[in-house]
Amino acid sequence: DDPRMPTICGLRRRGYTADAIKRFAEAVGVAKRDNVIDLSLLEFYLREDLNAKAQRRMAVLSPLKVVIENYPEGQEEWLDAVNNPERIEDGVRKIPFSRELFIERDDFMQDPPKKFFRLAPGREVRLRYAYFITCREAVVDERGEVVELRCTYDPATKGGDAPDGRKVKSTIHWVSAPHAVKGKARLFDRLFMKSDPNEVEEGKTWKDNLNPESKLEVEIEMEPSLLEARVGEPLQFERLGYFAVDKDSSGKEMVFNRSVTLKDAWAKVSEQGR
Repeated sequence: DDPRMPTICGLRRRGYTADAIKRFAEAVGVAKRDNVIDLSLLEFYLREDLNAKAQRRMAVLSPLKVVIENYPEGQEEWLDAVNNPERIEDGVRKIPFSRELFIERDDFMQDPPKKFFRLAPGREVRLRYAYFITCREAVVDERGEVVELRCTYDPATKGGDAPDGRKVKSTIHWVSAPHAVKGKARLFDRLFMKSDPNEVEEGKTWKDNLNPESKLEVEIEMEPSLLEARVGEPLQFERLGYFAVDKDSSGKEMVFNRSVTLKDAWAKVSEQGR
């Protein structure tokens, strides 16, 4: 039942739904000869199914600490967050907000290129469900690595809109640091580096097409409501992809398997390889 294997047990553990697999089977149909079907078709049906079903949650895979200098120390708020915009009847949940947060390390750059619209020195972004923040300073360690961001927030932008009508070009997710719960995420990639594993050079076998980076396990920071997630439950970690609670989870540590990314990153790779 390795989640990377194209077996029913493996797919179920990874978070694939019965409806997605059925729709894929109907689309492919039955043939008298062996065929190789690109995995992206199955992933397409899974994304469609999970977009409608999965509860939204926030988690940070590569945490970078943010300190909001003008937010009162010791204060906290519980903000409304939508559970699933595709199903209004799923309502909202409460998420904590405080002076210290975690954001994704990839959501900050000290010297950003022209089309990078996320956080950078002097730049303002929207925190999902919360406020606009502006980065004032990046704190670096002796190796020159950014270890903390010092920011300010605009209290008038609660909920994500500015009374003066100003716009920001990016919205990022976050987790309140004092309330964050640690967990593990298993990030799976294609098991084979080619769409047809049997397409090999002379003298090699299908084993040479195995992807050495098909599994990566990382420690994450997540919102506290994820402690209530059940094994097999489909979730969307906002901006990161769809995940399912793994059976290795326990009361001490939650483990999540990434079912599929929000977009097909392999489509572009495949096009470049042609």
